[in-house]
Amino acid sequence: MINNKVLAIILGGGQGSRLYPLTKDRSKPAVPIAGKYRLVDIPISNCINSDIKRMFVLTQFNSASLNRHIKNTYHFSFFSSAFVDVLAAEQTPQNKTWFQGTADAVRQSMHHFLSHDFEYFLILSGDQLYQMDYQQMIRAHQENGAEISIATIPVNAKEATEFGILKSDDANVIKSFIEKPSADLLPDWTSEVSDEMKNQGRNYLASMGIYVFNKSLLTKLMESPDTNDFGKEIIPQAIDKHKTLSYQYEGYWTDIGNIDSFFEANIGLTADIPQFDLYDKKKRIYTRARMLPTTKLAGTILEKTVIAEGCIISAAKIEQSVIGIRSRIGDDSTIINTYMMGCDHYETLEEIDKNKVEILMGIGQRCFIKNAIIDKNCRIGDDVRINGGKHLEDTETDTYFVKDGIVVIKKGAVIPKNTTIQ
Repeated sequence: MINNKVLAIILGGGQGSRLYPLTKDRSKPAVPIAGKYRLVDIPISNCINSDIKRMFVLTQFNSASLNRHIKNTYHFSFFSSAFVDVLAAEQTPQNKTWFQGTADAVRQSMHHFLSHDFEYFLILSGDQLYQMDYQQMIRAHQENGAEISIATIPVNAKEATEFGILKSDDANVIKSFIEKPSADLLPDWTSEVSDEMKNQGRNYLASMGIYVFNKSLLTKLMESPDTNDFGKEIIPQAIDKHKTLSYQYEGYWTDIGNIDSFFEANIGLTADIPQFDLYDKKKRIYTRARMLPTTKLAGTILEKTVIAEGCIISAAKIEQSVIGIRSRIGDDSTIINTYMMGCDHYETLEEIDKNKVEILMGIGQRCFIKNAIIDKNCRIGDDVRINGGKHLEDTETDTYFVKDGIVVIKKGAVIPKNTTIQ
């Protein structure tokens, strides 16, 4: 069976500076998504759905919440070899540095991997949104006698300048690679794609940052301390020396690398038929099981809105928004085009009285909030107006951050009543 031959490595990324302030106090894989999940749930769920159940998650920044989430979520039978383990960067007598890149993270952790019996490394990113059957990719890798396989997705000319572009032959063997090519070079970099992709003008193969390596090859490649990154060094250098296969994927896939793409991915879930399907039984997304009550609504008009469990809502209107677990929204408030992550706990009446809380956790009464991300455990007072959009300049204060017109209320921030951000 293929699943017994595969060890999955999920790369948690660096500091996640492009997702700041969502990564101020948490690692990138631990960032909440879709109201109840974490980013790391995506590759882990893809692995479980592909019957691959031995996984390591590599991280080095703010890994406490990630550790807690994985410990509380992924429990396998005592009689199985399945596991999800977090490996944080560790200093040893042989190595006193942090991870210097994706390949260096694998190199530094290699002694942990080699204690297991397997034939293939499956290298995954911890900050992408997609649903893929890895078994099919590994089977293609085996059947074609590849030493390396790279998942690729057809993109159009505009998108191609933002990716590493690969050129393959008729047998899907990759012959060359270029990182973020300029537009004038693109005519020489088209590859054979399906008719559907051709009709959409998607003639260029972009690397998805998903790799299969033969164990023996990657172990050998990791012996060189001079290569720190898969996309920039390992892959370009290996193409001419080792049979490298392109595995074309044509489903939904997005790289959640910055605030804008993160925001779009979440708001996209409110579409009538979202490209990322959370309702597919065969491609289920797993996360921590919480014993939360049902959501309670009173007098609220809802339009294209996703609401997680345990919310108490009496807003006037919520439109094209994602409302996370345990969210509270007060009377007569209007929420538009917003991702509200929710809260980690409920405030009891006793706590409110004892601590003399003036602004409750959640959103107060008569607020207007548009084009915003509200991180966990925020307190937004009554009559607050937040109107995000391209008219706003990028800025940062102690309580909020504006990037590309999106207002991000920082985790745990308190926004006083009558505050205006517009």
